[in-house]
Amino acid sequence: MKQPLTITKLKKMKQSGEPISMLTAYDYPSAKLAEEAGIDVILVGDSLGNVVLGYDTTIPVTLDDMVYHSRAVARGATNTFIVADLPFMTYRLGKETTLRNAGRLLQEGYAHAVKLEGGADIADEVAACVRAGIPVMGHIGLTPQSVHQLGGYRVQGKLEREAQQLIEDAKALEAAGAFCIVLELVTEPLAEAISSALSIPTIGIGAGRGCDGQVLVYHDILQYASPYREKRFVKTYADLGTTIRNAIGAYVSEVKSREFPQEAHAFPMEQEMLRQLYGSGSGSNAASASDKGETAPAASSKQADKPVADVVKGGGTA
Repeated sequence: MKQPLTITKLKKMKQSGEPISMLTAYDYPSAKLAEEAGIDVILVGDSLGNVVLGYDTTIPVTLDDMVYHSRAVARGATNTFIVADLPFMTYRLGKETTLRNAGRLLQEGYAHAVKLEGGADIADEVAACVRAGIPVMGHIGLTPQSVHQLGGYRVQGKLEREAQQLIEDAKALEAAGAFCIVLELVTEPLAEAISSALSIPTIGIGAGRGCDGQVLVYHDILQYASPYREKRFVKTYADLGTTIRNAIGAYVSEVKSREFPQEAHAFPMEQEMLRQLYGSGSGSNAASASDKGETAPAASSKQADKPVADVVKGGGTA
């Protein structure tokens, strides 16, 4: 049986140069399939707001949403390290609030760690969680919860001052006790420099080849969306959206044409029970009609009101 990774093992993977694979998942079957495929880490991301709940951003996602989905993922991937996002405005409100909300993701959501967006500005909250025994994964670069402040989904670290701030943020998170940091939409040279400067692993998404691991969204690598919007930093490995749409379309067509269901999808009844069900007076007619594929006479109104089990047991109308 696969043994789940631990923080210690993740750090050893960085030291040995073994890349870390991480994928988002938001429900039981997705998590189970990801685990069976050998994924190292599952992220229950607040990106579920975009790809599962239909929001334009992650901002409407609530803590209750995250607890619900994290618990489902934990049931599906019982032997995989699970990280859950703290959603918008469930931290940055003081250490006590952050601890309470992070604790819910571990106690009620069964996650092994939480992820927070931000750098030096949230280092004290990260440190408080770590002191309380809550493992924390950091997240810098493009931080989707701040998308309006950032002016949209744009690559980070192109300017010298931005790059320097991201390096300082990464070091502050490491000093606060974060066991890993996600780098999102960061220029490749900067992501490589940050990864080299840290003793903890970095996980890139749109951050190039120099990170210690990679994370992508489940629905992106499978094109499980309609319409699917291509992203430069994503590689798709299947087109499930088209497959699912075509399959459902075929089902609708067969229902409309009465091609489905067929005899193989129905459940027969023994002739004697059929005779009893329709009463002794019409049993032979019912059986005969059934043998010929015809419709049997309808039961009397009194009989129709009785449960089937009673009709069969009684053998006729009252």
